[in-house]
Amino acid sequence: METREALIPVAGDGLPADLVIPDDPVGVVLFAHGSGSSRHSPRNTAVARTLHERALATVLVDLLTEEEDRVDARTAELRFDIPMLGDRLSAIIDWMCGASEVAPLPVGLFGASTGAAAALVAAAARPDRVGAVVSRGGRPDLAGAALPRVKAPTLLLVGGLDEQVITLNEQAMTQLSDAAELRIIAGATHLFEEPGTLERVAADAAAWFALHLPR
Repeated sequence: METREALIPVAGDGLPADLVIPDDPVGVVLFAHGSGSSRHSPRNTAVARTLHERALATVLVDLLTEEEDRVDARTAELRFDIPMLGDRLSAIIDWMCGASEVAPLPVGLFGASTGAAAALVAAAARPDRVGAVVSRGGRPDLAGAALPRVKAPTLLLVGGLDEQVITLNEQAMTQLSDAAELRIIAGATHLFEEPGTLERVAADAAAWFALHLPR
């Protein structure tokens, strides 16, 4: 398994990313972290480890530059700029499918919280490149007009105790294609901190990508 850091040529001086590429990978999953988080999100890194066991490479990237992160820490404005974050993810996908070592691999997107909305915007913008999407405790409603344009099979995972987010995901499902599925993780709150719930998310995500990413 190869592990390395990269500076993806997006947004000025670039965005730092962590790439993990297992032996003989069958696909690559780009992670979109949620509001106020980063590529070091412990929940996303835990999910990534499960994907590695299924021969899926992962790219965890900071979606904001250091200066933007400092501004956002004061104002919290950029973390909710879904069009901008979706554009960032689209540009990262272009890089992944171009000059990077994961270029030959089919691409999946994993988004958490507001990052799920940005992932859906990017999936709508790159329908020929994104083969599957998974949302963890996501806000797909924030993807707005992009939802009906998402063609990739999409799995929405929501905690059973996260009632408001369940409602928002149910509303988003009415705009997604027939290839979308909503699953409720019993006993889980928004952050999936309850024993076994994050492991369920990771297992469901890995199975979804393994099934839907084209060979």
